[in-house]
Amino acid sequence: MKTKNIIICMLCSQVLTLLGFASYAVTLNTLQQEWSLSNFQSGFIASIFFFGYIGFVSCATVLTDRLDARKIYLIGVGIEFIGLIGLATLTTGFYSALFFMFLNGAGVAGAYMPGLKIITDRVKTGELTRYISFYTAFFGVGVGLSYLLSGIILATFNWHYVYGMIAIGPLLAWLIVYFLIEPLTDKKWQSNLNLHWKDIFPIDRWKLVLKNKDASTYIWGYVVHSLELFASRSWLVAFFLICASSTDYPPLLSGTESASLINFFGVPASILGNEIAIRIGRKKWIYIAMVLSTIFGILLSLSIGQAWWLVMIFAILHSLFIMADSATLTAGLVTSTSDQLKGAAMGLHSMMGFGGGLLGPSIFGFVLDISGGQQQPSAWVFAYLSIVIWGFVFVAYQLKRKTTN
Repeated sequence: MKTKNIIICMLCSQVLTLLGFASYAVTLNTLQQEWSLSNFQSGFIASIFFFGYIGFVSCATVLTDRLDARKIYLIGVGIEFIGLIGLATLTTGFYSALFFMFLNGAGVAGAYMPGLKIITDRVKTGELTRYISFYTAFFGVGVGLSYLLSGIILATFNWHYVYGMIAIGPLLAWLIVYFLIEPLTDKKWQSNLNLHWKDIFPIDRWKLVLKNKDASTYIWGYVVHSLELFASRSWLVAFFLICASSTDYPPLLSGTESASLINFFGVPASILGNEIAIRIGRKKWIYIAMVLSTIFGILLSLSIGQAWWLVMIFAILHSLFIMADSATLTAGLVTSTSDQLKGAAMGLHSMMGFGGGLLGPSIFGFVLDISGGQQQPSAWVFAYLSIVIWGFVFVAYQLKRKTTN
């Protein structure tokens, strides 16, 4: 199969598997009122998605070193489909939402990194880091469409239909990969599978990965990046609703439309960020992006009550610089790790990064609660500060370590 066709299939599948990613952010306010949830509980439901992701990602990525990643991908997308259908039909409150959101996260874990492994196992020509940057950038396309489609469905029907109709996305992704991506036929991928728990959680191999200073820097950078990114995405629609109710200048777009637009800006930011990193150095670009993300995140939190155009400018700039180092962090990890450790390294990278994603929404919601709640503009400042400050801390630590060495 030609490289171009493989990339196109996996980019389309990537978008389809992510159509449910922002559905909860879109329905958060509706469910919060219907189920009488606190901000912390609302944030915890968002966080449990990442707990599901972490619970499955290590097993999924380790298996891709032994089995064709295509097999893992198909299983993962199937689990995601079940999670979304469960949210649509069987969820009645906080605890049932936790269960099916967990399944949703586990399913995405079986699709995201294994999807990247499908590419790296099959594509042996061209600039691999560019393919990686496109794949990671299309995460933003999927999330942007998730905001947009979920908002349209919610406005037309109700929240049950949001999850039920969005579930068509992973179903289509399953069909694309099953019928259009050819299985690997090399004997390496046909061996008998005899897994031990140490294979699923390869602590010794992870230690070897973390001993690689370059790899560990990219992994910890990804933790910080994910904490800020996923907290921001989980609460962005709610933030826009507060901004819309606090200004004398009515917004041109709804909260979900604005969030969708913001995420589309992240796509070129990730791709161009990787190109800039190739020219000036990956770590240098990561440090620049993280500092600017911190600055614009704080400015965004201070924009409540201001003109909508100003809110959107800060939201776009914040999103641009959150995403500007996304592909660079993943590409840096892949290129700094030996082939023998690549699967384990990608699993650790994804698990720890989405661990940051697990913490982010809950931290944001908790700080929002203890600072006065959603109706207090100052509470949003503290909430945003609680997630953006870590990028600045990471950069300061790395620069200090560099000078001491």
